[in-house]
Amino acid sequence: MAGLFFDWMIAEMKHIRNFCIIAHIDHGKSTLADRLLERTGTITEREMMDQILDDNPLERERGITIKMHAIKMTYRAKDGTDYTLNLIDTPGHVDFTYEVSRSLNACEGALLVVDASQGVEAQTISNFYLALEANLEIIPVINKVDLPNAQIDVVRSQLKELMGCTDDEILEVSAKSNIGIEELLERVIQRVPPPTGSDDAPAKALIFDSVFDTYRGAVCYIRVFDGVFKENEEMMLFHNDKKFEAEEIGLLQRTKKKTGIIKAGDVGYLIPGIKDVRETKVGDTITVLRNKANEPLPGYKEVKPMVFSGVYPANMEDFEGLRDSLEKLQMNDASLVYEPETSNALGFGFRCGFLGLLHMEIIQERLDREYDQTIITTVPNVEYKVVLTNGEEQFIDNPASMPSSGTIDRVEEPFIRAEIITPTEYVGNLMQLCMDRRGIYINTTYLDPQRANLHFELPLSEIIFDYYDKLKSVSRGYASFDYDYLDYRESDLIKLDILLNGDPVDALSSIVHREKSYVWGRKLSSKLKELIPKQQFEVVIQAAIGNKVIARETVRPLRKNVTAKCYGGDITRKRKLLEKQKEGKRRMKQVGRIEVPQEAFLAVLSMEQ
Repeated sequence: MAGLFFDWMIAEMKHIRNFCIIAHIDHGKSTLADRLLERTGTITEREMMDQILDDNPLERERGITIKMHAIKMTYRAKDGTDYTLNLIDTPGHVDFTYEVSRSLNACEGALLVVDASQGVEAQTISNFYLALEANLEIIPVINKVDLPNAQIDVVRSQLKELMGCTDDEILEVSAKSNIGIEELLERVIQRVPPPTGSDDAPAKALIFDSVFDTYRGAVCYIRVFDGVFKENEEMMLFHNDKKFEAEEIGLLQRTKKKTGIIKAGDVGYLIPGIKDVRETKVGDTITVLRNKANEPLPGYKEVKPMVFSGVYPANMEDFEGLRDSLEKLQMNDASLVYEPETSNALGFGFRCGFLGLLHMEIIQERLDREYDQTIITTVPNVEYKVVLTNGEEQFIDNPASMPSSGTIDRVEEPFIRAEIITPTEYVGNLMQLCMDRRGIYINTTYLDPQRANLHFELPLSEIIFDYYDKLKSVSRGYASFDYDYLDYRESDLIKLDILLNGDPVDALSSIVHREKSYVWGRKLSSKLKELIPKQQFEVVIQAAIGNKVIARETVRPLRKNVTAKCYGGDITRKRKLLEKQKEGKRRMKQVGRIEVPQEAFLAVLSMEQ
């Protein structure tokens, strides 16, 4: 009897296909997912809407995927066999590369989608290599073939150059116009291998995503590699050795379908009864204690924030409200990191860590929309490694925490490997842009006679301000950009302080390269002079490195004409009145408080580097 059950289980596994869609931003990934759901009957015509897997309003507005999604489809192939297709939709932005890598590890195949009018771009190449590392069967797909400006032959040659595939292997589809969808599904069944694994092997399941449910706590989306997972059994998470009893298990369809059991090869969900989503981390392995695995699945790592910024309430009475809002956001997004901090200029707030600038933008927008929080944010910066003269290492994500220069042996900053794909006429401008940002040139390769691929190593701090905007500007929007984190490297970095009437404003401090410090200090001082309103007393703005002032600007005081009532007479009377006014201004300067507007804290972002 056990043998018959095992044969049935293997036969069923032969009819499962786990695959994902990878593409550059705006190449039609979510639209193609819509068509697959429609063709397999997973979504009825009445339920259908654009970007159905993107359930966040921000995803719909921006046309990007922020969180990954998984859904089970059933498809009857031309030979009459029913297949289970598990589609895992992935984020497309470089900030969420780790999530992409985990979803690839939950699959056996990937659809590499390329826009017929745009061609192969930076994240196309990056995602292709991620899929190769995960040993996936990659199916090249040219999308939007019905566009009048589609360059199908050019894109074909680019894909053949990148993948070494033949013309027959490349599919032509239009997700918008529903062209080639049937052939695509058939190709998935033919090319993507079925999952391997055994019910009898030690139980292993990969968490490729986890979300927070208000009533149930953390919900893990899992891919089972080996073993059987049943409700009410005792299980364990590898990274923190946390034991729990599974409250609910099921499959991921349009809504969660409770089945009570999932086995090797399946993609489903598990509710562990854990209230904190930070404990169910993406990439972790779950095992069942009755059939425990000795080691976790490979590839797990802690997701480290790369960009840091101070977030403060505009009104200090809202501090507790901001704390609650960040706590609720973190329940849904474990990659958001925050801790309380105090600023002399802004009062009480939080130091927040983000995966990248897009992640930071999304969090700030969600605080505003979903939690009605009016916030002030400081200039974003990266995390530096400071090695002290006594050999101690410190990681600094806030310039105000920088040790005094006398105790520092060296400062190291994170570097990234950048890949820029551009039409050849913009190569010179882009190389100049990268060299201005302290870039190290590696090499240039050509995808075809019209498109070049530039490889640079750049400090992360040089790309978090306006680099992407400049890149699009000098290439007229044609260049695409992708990067991978490399390592920490020693650099000649110093802390630049901004002083108002001799008092340092910690929220305006920054860590900059020594070569750029003088220019940076002058520009920031002159920018602040424009933004700080006139007071009753003189405001002196200074940029300083340690005790050395490198730039100075003065905001002249508002001045009443005290000599207006003097008509002629002795000049000493006028001088007496002016001296009296001058003395009053001096006393006012000693006790006066300078109001710094929010625009001043964003001044760095609007400056030309």
